[in-house]
Amino acid sequence: MHWADTPIHFIDFEGSIASGILEFGVATLLGGRVIETHTRLCRATGRVRAEDSVVHGLSEETVAHCAPFSDEFARFAALRETGPLAAHYAHVENSLLKSVWPYPRVSPDFSRHGRAPGAVIDWGPWIDTGRLHAEIFPGLDSGKLSRLTVALGLQDELDALAREHCPPGRARYHAALYDALAAALLLLALGRRKEFAAMSVPWLLQTSTASPAKRDALRQDELF
Repeated sequence: MHWADTPIHFIDFEGSIASGILEFGVATLLGGRVIETHTRLCRATGRVRAEDSVVHGLSEETVAHCAPFSDEFARFAALRETGPLAAHYAHVENSLLKSVWPYPRVSPDFSRHGRAPGAVIDWGPWIDTGRLHAEIFPGLDSGKLSRLTVALGLQDELDALAREHCPPGRARYHAALYDALAAALLLLALGRRKEFAAMSVPWLLQTSTASPAKRDALRQDELF
């Protein structure tokens, strides 16, 4: 299951458990390029702290007339059915997603190598570019999304994608679609390297798994 042959859906959320998801961004990769994006603002379900607004630029007033994120189940369940979800340090996105819907619909298990995917009812496992780059390039000074993007020479490419896909005023770090595009570019850049050109979706999922026990379980599954 070559990584470029399966849709990979990069997700980023702005918000918190307390405020709810205030903005989502989705950038889908297929064939080594971004083929589709989605983003919108979402009504807060709790208080938006002033210090959080400083970071993401959103307030309760900004999103007061938007539909809540909970209206988006059909979209996110359909994404999970067609390919693995991905993010930069995915535990944040996974936690926020599960705070709204603990489970998706029955979906393929893309961690199974060389066989037809089995069925699971889980948003994961996730492809995690934060974990991937920490594992593959342990000498990097920082795993922060903006620093990695600059260090790997991807900033101009990101800004070009942002001009095409991001809403006005949201082509910036800590805006959901911009960050989703940045994370997607980190994976694209990895796939362009000769030594990683043949990487598979199961390998990406295994290498993204922080827990040694869970990683061993994914690898052990390939033996049966």
